[in-house]
Amino acid sequence: MVQNTRGQVSEARSRLLGTATRLFYAEGLHSVGIDRIVAEAKVTRATLYRHFPSKDELVVAYLRAADQAISDRAGEALGSGRPAADIVRAIARSIAEDIGSPGFRGCAFLNAVAEYPDPEHPVHRAVLAHRQWFLRTIIDLLAQTGETQPEPAGRHFVMLRDGAMAAGCLTDPAAVCETFLEGVEGLLQFRARSTAPHPRAGTA
Repeated sequence: MVQNTRGQVSEARSRLLGTATRLFYAEGLHSVGIDRIVAEAKVTRATLYRHFPSKDELVVAYLRAADQAISDRAGEALGSGRPAADIVRAIARSIAEDIGSPGFRGCAFLNAVAEYPDPEHPVHRAVLAHRQWFLRTIIDLLAQTGETQPEPAGRHFVMLRDGAMAAGCLTDPAAVCETFLEGVEGLLQFRARSTAPHPRAGTA
């Protein structure tokens, strides 16, 4: 929870971030102005700038909150004690559930980077930080599921995820999710085969 200097939850900051999150995701980052956020959050401009000195900082906070939500869900799967392959499946199912949810508008991070293409911009850097964490998490899990190099498989997973996120708001999300989950299962099965014992020379 967000706290002020006295350790109390800042209701105004939470309300601002919640309002910005709803509007940014539904309508885009550049198209939603500060005046709209202030009005719908029912705070003053001074209150907004006290918590977020610029719109860019509000956008970065929105992305960090999205990153934390995804990290928390991944953490639940990682802490479950299940085999790595099952954790990968659980993460994939969580992604599919997002794609199939009402109001889905694609990946918040891909949407953001499309609006902020400058790699030096704080918003762009926040997107890259999230994606680097996610890729590393998947690679580390896949490293436990087979003997071949996990990096290409991790990149493959992320590309499947990116494609599903893009297609999920353009066409039937059920079909998109089915294709995505089948792709992830194919990756896992391929890696599982790489751990199977090889037949000895001269044996059938």
